[in-house]
Amino acid sequence: MTTTTATNKTHATKAGEISRQWRVVDADGATLGRLSTKVATLLRGKHKTMFTPHLDTGDPVVIVNAAKIRVTGKKLTDKVYVRHSGYPGGFRSETLEDLLKRRPTEVVRRAVRGMLPRNRLGEQMMRKLFVYAGPDHPHQAQKPEALEEAKK
Repeated sequence: MTTTTATNKTHATKAGEISRQWRVVDADGATLGRLSTKVATLLRGKHKTMFTPHLDTGDPVVIVNAAKIRVTGKKLTDKVYVRHSGYPGGFRSETLEDLLKRRPTEVVRRAVRGMLPRNRLGEQMMRKLFVYAGPDHPHQAQKPEALEEAKK
C-alpha cells in the first residue's frame, strides 16, 4: 500500500514579496461610485492572487480628470457632506454640486475612502491614491499603466 502525503500548504504573503504596478485612471465621463469601487479594489490589492487582508498589497493609483466625473440621479443636489467642529455653531454642510465646483479632487477622494478599511491599513492605502482635477499628473517617471475598464 502506497501513501502519498499532501503538500497543499497555504502561502502567506510577506511584506517583501509585494510588487507594485502604478495605474492611471481617467475619470472623464466615469460614474463616481463605479470608478471608486474599481480604484478601492486596486488600492486594497484584491485584484492580485497574493491578496492578504492584513497587508497592504495594493497598487498606487493616479486619477486624472476628476473634475469631469459624473453622478446619476439627483445626487448633485441631494448628497450632502457634513462635518462638525465640536463647538456650538460648528456644523458645516456642503452639497456635492458645491464641493465639485470648489474641490473636485476631494469628491473622488472621499468616495474611495469610504470603500476602504477604517483603520491604519486604510490610511496606508489612501496614501497611494493621487487625484488630479485636470489631465496632467507629475507621476510619469513611475510609468503608470492606463486602466480603461474603470469607466465601465
